[in-house]
Amino acid sequence: MHSRYVDGRNCGLNMEVQQIKQRFGIIGRSMLLDRAIETAMSVAPTDLSVLITGESGVGKEIMPQIIHSLSSRKHNSYIAVNCGAIPEGTIDSELFGHEKGSFTGAQGARKGYFEEANNGTVFLDEVAELPIQTQVKLLRVLETGEYIKVGSSKVLKTDVRIVAATNVNIPEAIKKNKFREDLYYRLNTVPINLPSLKNRKEDIHLLFRKFASDFAQKYRMPGIKLSEDAISVLSNYPWPGNIRQLKNIAEQLSIIEKDRLITPEILIKYLPNSSSSNLPMVVDEKIGSNEFSERDILYKVLFEMKKDVHELKSLVSKIMQSGGDNIENSQQIIEELNADMSEIPSVLSPIVYNPNTIKSNSVSNVDDSFQHHMEVEESLSIEDQEKELIRKALVKHRGRRKNAAKELGISERTLYRKIKEYELK
Repeated sequence: MHSRYVDGRNCGLNMEVQQIKQRFGIIGRSMLLDRAIETAMSVAPTDLSVLITGESGVGKEIMPQIIHSLSSRKHNSYIAVNCGAIPEGTIDSELFGHEKGSFTGAQGARKGYFEEANNGTVFLDEVAELPIQTQVKLLRVLETGEYIKVGSSKVLKTDVRIVAATNVNIPEAIKKNKFREDLYYRLNTVPINLPSLKNRKEDIHLLFRKFASDFAQKYRMPGIKLSEDAISVLSNYPWPGNIRQLKNIAEQLSIIEKDRLITPEILIKYLPNSSSSNLPMVVDEKIGSNEFSERDILYKVLFEMKKDVHELKSLVSKIMQSGGDNIENSQQIIEELNADMSEIPSVLSPIVYNPNTIKSNSVSNVDDSFQHHMEVEESLSIEDQEKELIRKALVKHRGRRKNAAKELGISERTLYRKIKEYELK
């Protein structure tokens, strides 16, 4: 008995779903689609708020029509509002109305959608586009049925059924403080998710045939058909624009192609490459912050390298000047140079200079080159300041180089080189 009852109930429900599909022109055999319609039918007799989610182009606007038509409010007003198409400055006036003179251009009082649709249904499409302040007022309508017109202090009451829809990931919007969490839970009393077209592969060809037939009648021309291979291409395409995109493709093929049998080669020309996009790239905030952090570290390393390179130039210049005259002094400077190379980041490969290989006739030219770069890149005032700091540190520590180097935050070897460079006693 129980089994027959369940089977009979399922059979009756399936018949009701088919009737709804015929009534609203819904095409498809997908179980996910049927489940969404069943949920809409079940919640329709109640006054519960409904949130419809799904990708753009899946046909979310059909669900609130089904809900309203099967509810006790079906003989009263049904108003669909595209929240994303109304400017932020006028959205409150559109929803709640305004009084005469409440803002520039308010020539008279105006009723808002919640007043116009009293005892009826308001469908808020793209609800995630509402400004935060408007979201607060919408929450009040949902909880108490109260609202205030723009420019008024009088509290009004309304009795409306609110059905909302969005293609935005609202939990993510909540994390970014773009959508109120309390409003989300109040709207999401009964969630309905419409599947994307890529999850309804069995329906893709059915929809295409329907659109092709409609356009054949509209433009008074023979209808187009797909070859078997073209059907396979059609069904396996991801359809990022969903039903809206499929309809556009069917219309383009119907108008442009002279051959009424569409092959895969023809069809592919009309299908954008799903792997590429001309849309602006959205960078994940966490990834972006890490990249900037690494960039800052790299800049810091490069600045340190620049400072070390300046010191290397000075040392190399001295090596070149003493090239054939004082081999022992040059060798000492080279040893200091190689010792200091260990303090430079590993991205610089160690360089060993041999004064015996430097030709005396090129010393002056090379030295001039180094001096030129040093004049451009180094500041004389900074050099004087560094010289003065070293002198003060040596005076403070009574000539003790080890203590002076520690005070300055440099190695004792670097201090020794600076003393010789600035000719300090």
